Amino acid sequence: MKKRGWIIALLIGVLLLSGCGADEYDTTKAQIRSLYGENEIISGDYDESLAATCNNGVFVGLDDRGVISYKGIPYAEPPVGNLRWKNPVPAKDSETIYQAYYYGYSPVQTEWPSEEGSYYPQSEDCLTLNVWSNANGPAAGKTVMVFFHGGSYGWGGVSDPIYDGHNLIKKYPDVILVTVEYRLGILGFIDFSSVPGGEEYSTSGNLGLLDQVCALQWIKKNISAFGGNPDNITIFGESAGAGSVSLIPLIKEADGLYKRIIAESGAVNLTYSKEECQNLTKLLLEKSGCATMDELTALSEEELMALNEDLNDYNNFPERDGVVLPEDLYGAYEKGEAAKADMLIGTNADEVRYWIDEMGYYVSGIPGMSLYRHIFPVIYENNRKLMTGEEKQCADDFLALQSGQKIWKLTELYNELLFRVPSLKQAELYAGSGNTVYNYYWTMPGEDETIGACHAIELIYVFNNPQVSIYNGSVYNRELADTVQDMWVNFARTGNPGTETITWQPYNAQTRMTMVLGEDIRMESGLKDEQRKLVEPLLWHYFNGCYSQLDLMVPHTFRIGGQILAAVALVAAASVCFVLLLKRKGRKTSK
Repeated sequence: MKKRGWIIALLIGVLLLSGCGADEYDTTKAQIRSLYGENEIISGDYDESLAATCNNGVFVGLDDRGVISYKGIPYAEPPVGNLRWKNPVPAKDSETIYQAYYYGYSPVQTEWPSEEGSYYPQSEDCLTLNVWSNANGPAAGKTVMVFFHGGSYGWGGVSDPIYDGHNLIKKYPDVILVTVEYRLGILGFIDFSSVPGGEEYSTSGNLGLLDQVCALQWIKKNISAFGGNPDNITIFGESAGAGSVSLIPLIKEADGLYKRIIAESGAVNLTYSKEECQNLTKLLLEKSGCATMDELTALSEEELMALNEDLNDYNNFPERDGVVLPEDLYGAYEKGEAAKADMLIGTNADEVRYWIDEMGYYVSGIPGMSLYRHIFPVIYENNRKLMTGEEKQCADDFLALQSGQKIWKLTELYNELLFRVPSLKQAELYAGSGNTVYNYYWTMPGEDETIGACHAIELIYVFNNPQVSIYNGSVYNRELADTVQDMWVNFARTGNPGTETITWQPYNAQTRMTMVLGEDIRMESGLKDEQRKLVEPLLWHYFNGCYSQLDLMVPHTFRIGGQILAAVALVAAASVCFVLLLKRKGRKTSK
C-alpha cells in the first residue's frame, strides 16, 4: 500500500503542475432540489380526469399544457429494514388516493456534477417511477416507452432535467413515457457471499436489475390506467441503462414484460465477475467495522450514506453471478437464451472522451486532459497484462491503424473495446437467434471539439430537451433531432425505426448494416470492419473500464514518476542556484 500511495502521489503531483480552472457547472444543486416535494394523501375533492387507478392506489397527476405527469409512484415496498439488500417486494394493493406531483427520492449515491439527479434528496426508499401522457392523445392503446437511466450503476436519477418527458410526449401524443428509479451502488450491486449470513442474500449482486424487473411487472399490470398498451412496451436506456436492457432478456422473471429494446451505448460487457465484486464487499466491511450481515443490516440509513461517500468510487457493475445472470453472457446470447424481442442498439463515435472531464475537472479541478492523458494508458497496461500473445498482437495492430498522439489511439481502442464492438457482438448473436436487430453509430458532436460525439451526447436529441446543455453546449441539430425522435418512436410503435424518407436495414453477421446518425444520415455496411475484427478476440475478457481496482505498478506510472522526480530535481536545482545568487549578491553588497 505504501508503494501504491507513493505512486498515486507522484501521479497527482505532476498533474497539479498543469494548473486548474473551468466554468461553473450549469445547473446548481439548489435548482435541482427546488423540484422536491412530498406527495400526500388526498382526502378531499380532486380532478378525476387527472387520476389513474392502479393496484396500489389512485394517483393524481398534474396537467402542464396538455401533458399530464404522474411522479413518484411507488412500484415496490420500501427496501428498508428487513428488506434491505433483499429482492424488491411488489407494492401492496391499496385504494388510497395520492398526489403524484413530485419525484420520489433519488437512490443513495455521492453527489456528482454530471449526474444532476444526485443533487435531489436521496433515500433507501427510492423505488418509484414517473409517467408522462398527452391529454390530447388516444384514450387507450398508447405505445409505452420505459427508460432506465445511466450512471455506472452508482449514480444518477430521473429527476435529472435531461430525462424530463414533457417535450417528447408533447410531440408524440400516442406515446407514454415511464422513467424508473432503481437501487445503485452499495445498496443495489454488492456480493455478500463471503459474509457470514450472506447465504440469505444470494441475489444482492443484481438487486438494481431486479428492481427494474419489478417496475416492469407494475407497468404491465397498471399502464392501461394511463392509456398505455401493456402489450406494446419498449424498454430503453443509456450507458448503465443500456447495459440493463441488454441483461434483462437473460432474467427469466422479465419474460413477457416488454416487446422491444433500445440500448444506447451499453452492452453485456459492462458487468463484473464474482472476483471483481469482492473488492467492494471487503471495503464495506473495513469501513463499517461490521463482520456479519446482521451487523450490516443494523446500520442506519445515515451511516450507510456516510459509508457511500467513501465507497462510491468502488461501485460494482451487475454481477455475472450464475444466480440472476449467467456467468457467460455472450454465450447465453449465442445459445438463444435471451428472451425474444426486437432490438435497436448503437454507440457514439467518441464514447470515452466523456471521461476527459469525469477524470479531470469534476475530480479535482484539474483540466480534464491532464488526468485523462495518464489514466487511460494505466488502464490499458492493466488490461494488456491479461491478454495472450495473439491478443496483444491484435491490440498492437489496432493501435498501428490509428494516427496522432498515443492518447487518441488509445481513445479509439476503448471506444471500440468498451462500447461499439461489444454492442455489435451482442447484435450479431441476437440476430443469429432469430430476432430483428438494428444498429446505429452516432457521429454528431457537440460544441466542445475535445469531447466530440461523446458518451450520452444523444440524450438531449432522444428526449427533445435542447435546453439541457451539459454535453452539447449550444449545438442542437433540429433536423437530426426530429429524425432520431421519429426513429426511436417508430421503433417502439412498430419494431421498424425507418421513417417516411429513410429506410433502415436490419443488422446481421452477413450484411452488418449500420445507420450513421450525424450531419449526414446514411446506411453503411461493414463500418470500421477492420477495427471490429481486431477487437473481437478481446471481448471474452469482459473489459469494462473499471479503474478503481487498477494495479499502478505499470510502466506508464513509473515513466510519470520519473518525470515528477526530474521536475522536482529541476525545481530544487533552480532553488539552489537562486539561493547562491542571492548569497553572492549579498557578499558583493557587503563589500
